[in-house]
Amino acid sequence: MRSSRQARVAAIIPVRGGSKGIPGKNLREVGGVSLVERAVNAALATSTIDVVYVTTDDAAIAQTAVGAGAIVIDRPAELAHDTASSESALLHALDEIDRTVGAPEVTVFIQATSPFIRADDLDAAVTRVLRGDDDVVFSALETYAFLWKKTPAGAVGVNHDHSFRPRRQDREPHYQETGAFYVMRTTGFRAARFRFFGTVGIAEVDERDAIEIDTMDQLTLASLMSGLSGSSR
Repeated sequence: MRSSRQARVAAIIPVRGGSKGIPGKNLREVGGVSLVERAVNAALATSTIDVVYVTTDDAAIAQTAVGAGAIVIDRPAELAHDTASSESALLHALDEIDRTVGAPEVTVFIQATSPFIRADDLDAAVTRVLRGDDDVVFSALETYAFLWKKTPAGAVGVNHDHSFRPRRQDREPHYQETGAFYVMRTTGFRAARFRFFGTVGIAEVDERDAIEIDTMDQLTLASLMSGLSGSSR
């Protein structure tokens, strides 16, 4: 890992080599660009993120990340299995960054499985944390969906009274976490050791930007959408 200076805002992209749902998923392409490259590109296109790190256990991913402009952190095997948390990889990466150049004020956790992250959404979220408006800002999709859960007595409404059906314009929206990015004040994250702490804010993104790839069908859909829009971001 090489970096010449401490950054105020650092993006960290944890990318494992293994994937059960889609083999080699993070090197799969959407619009001719691999998922890991798309994540790096989104971070580098911002005006607020100073440096981008990719923490990985995979040599091919590391090579691709460096080619895209990221700094690679070697992710230990014990933090790269499918039950290891993203937080464990982020905390390890922050320890390495702190040891070499000093910890950033703000950490931007980006997931490569979200191929349509917008730089301006990242900038807006980072600015909120830098200003002190929020300690954490995460990407979410506004939804008016009626949610249900199964019980032994039958299905019941989760976010609504199922005996009453209000119109959309008479309901308050809920927000579905997309998993695309989380912007966090670094000291708070390291103290909590979890991505949510303090004052939490929501960065609303549109439906296209909320796509997350975990299956081949989702990868195919993202590729088709990229082709229709002519976008490689």
